[in-house]
Amino acid sequence: MVKQRSDHPLLYTFITMLLLGAFGVSFQNAALAGGERIDENRIKQIAVLLSETPAGFGESISNRRVWRELAEKDSFKAVISSGEKLLDTPIPDQPDDLFLDFTRTGNRGPWQSVAGQRRGRIQTFVLAECLENNGRFLPAFGEIVRALCAERTWVMPAHDKELRNFNGESIDIDLGSARLGWSLATADYLLADRLDPQTRRLIRSHLDRFIFQPYTDMVLGKRKKNSWVTTTSNWNAVCLSGVTGAALAVIDSRETRAFYIAAAEDYSKYFLKGFTDDGYCSEGLGYWNYGFGHFVMLTEAIYQATGGHIDLFQETKAKQAATFGSKIQMINDVYPAFADCSIRATPSDRLMYYVSRRLGMGLRQWEQIDVVSPGSLYQSMMYSFPNAASRAIPASQSSIGPGIRSWFDQAGILICRPAANSLSEFAVALKGGHNNEHHNHNDVGSFVVVVGDKPLLIDPGGEVYTKRTFSNQRYVSNVLNSFGHPVPRVAGKLQRTGRQAQGRVIRHSFTDDADTLVLDIASAYDVPELRKLERTFVYSRTGTGSLTVTDEVIFSKPCDFDTAMITFDMWKKLSASSLKVYDEEQSLRVDIKVDGADFEIQPETIKEDLSVRKDPVRLGISLTHPVRQAVVRLTITPNPN
Repeated sequence: MVKQRSDHPLLYTFITMLLLGAFGVSFQNAALAGGERIDENRIKQIAVLLSETPAGFGESISNRRVWRELAEKDSFKAVISSGEKLLDTPIPDQPDDLFLDFTRTGNRGPWQSVAGQRRGRIQTFVLAECLENNGRFLPAFGEIVRALCAERTWVMPAHDKELRNFNGESIDIDLGSARLGWSLATADYLLADRLDPQTRRLIRSHLDRFIFQPYTDMVLGKRKKNSWVTTTSNWNAVCLSGVTGAALAVIDSRETRAFYIAAAEDYSKYFLKGFTDDGYCSEGLGYWNYGFGHFVMLTEAIYQATGGHIDLFQETKAKQAATFGSKIQMINDVYPAFADCSIRATPSDRLMYYVSRRLGMGLRQWEQIDVVSPGSLYQSMMYSFPNAASRAIPASQSSIGPGIRSWFDQAGILICRPAANSLSEFAVALKGGHNNEHHNHNDVGSFVVVVGDKPLLIDPGGEVYTKRTFSNQRYVSNVLNSFGHPVPRVAGKLQRTGRQAQGRVIRHSFTDDADTLVLDIASAYDVPELRKLERTFVYSRTGTGSLTVTDEVIFSKPCDFDTAMITFDMWKKLSASSLKVYDEEQSLRVDIKVDGADFEIQPETIKEDLSVRKDPVRLGISLTHPVRQAVVRLTITPNPN
């Protein structure tokens, strides 16, 4: 039987009655996604693995030895002064009108900026109090708890387009509410009885209202599930980790905590289905950091709660997904900005540290970093205190990395690098895939070229999110549709969206000297006259390296055809058939040859709102008249400045 708490009556009364069958339903009959059931025996098996009391990441404030040790770390020495500054800073107002701004303008920024400042006070005050331990930051923490609990909803405006949560018609769980719930639950666990009873009751009643009851109802089939429960994107991992992490941190009943773990075991498999079997993350590197990073935290939370007996990393898909961060690197810490990814995206140091040590990957450049540092409260506590990765014995041999290539054969993605000890610093990323990927761009056949540490020919990455970004107007954006990618335009048409628009691998051949990838990309274009469109990439490792991109097109009647390269950098014509793309340090030469027609180089600046605050240029190579067939060949080589 579940032990009922007077400071959290709604959740515990509900679960108690549930276990006793008062609702006519038992855990055994609880519907999971796809019609499967939670096995009551599985809940019992998990329950015996759990401690009598709940626990989150880190150690309670009462364990002064470990907190004194943490206070000596350089990375934590500024926390108290940051907390002091916030004591003199009023909580930013977050009026209803600010929430409604997204509905009116489609702009996410104003509300999210203020919400970030408000919610960020949690970790600052909690960490400062745990480090100092004299009660100075507790009143301010209580104040921000009251402010957050006075909000109509914890859901973000961008995820409440119909205002059902704002108007009290529904209580859903989204990325923002799940993360806030986990933060508050972690704060409750860390501060424990140092919190005044009123603040603790407020935290727990609102965890019940905004997190636990909605989620429990979803699992039991008493209400429609939020789409993230069975989605294969980052939403699943982020929301599931937040809900489960919060439950493990504050819920007294072992049976109830076991219920949350059993559900997480099943639902987390949906997230892993979002990776191809070769470990490729179509959401891009930034979302791998975010989504897989939260999957790792979910894994660690369950691992710690069960004394290591339940480990989601036993899933083969999880191990494959863990390799993405290292395999997607091109050269010199440069990564392709495929999907809604920032051009500056790199793997999270903390995440790479964890997966390398846990899985014995031997990635010394990450295993040797110091991951003890502040951050979001639960993440900071996971990495700053002992965990399964920090306790693991590092691999006896360091890894040489993914070598001269990474071939994601299921996803159709190829990363080509120069040979070890080569003087060349020329690397490329080549993309097949399809146009129904997570955070999809219409980019079948795209490529990125790096010289040294500079991506000169690029995929421009994602736009600044607005209401348009995740609507039926998404591909109005010229960085999300194929105009903003180095791919052809066929008979005046851009690529279409959908799974049927794919880069079918016709042939690939890999040797020490060269890698060849041939893609049929005709299906990406809704052009009835198109009979053939093959794109052939040949990456050479000889000399300083080169990339040849060849498009062979055949129509049933004459049609227009052009292709393109994309750059953020300077460029100039060297001749009618060659150009130079360069910055202050690196340079590329592009030689253009066309069989079947004359051509013109037509530059166009792409005007969209990007996070890098720069406008990319589309260097179009346009045939001067319609053709029945043509071959367009770009030969790209490093070019000394």
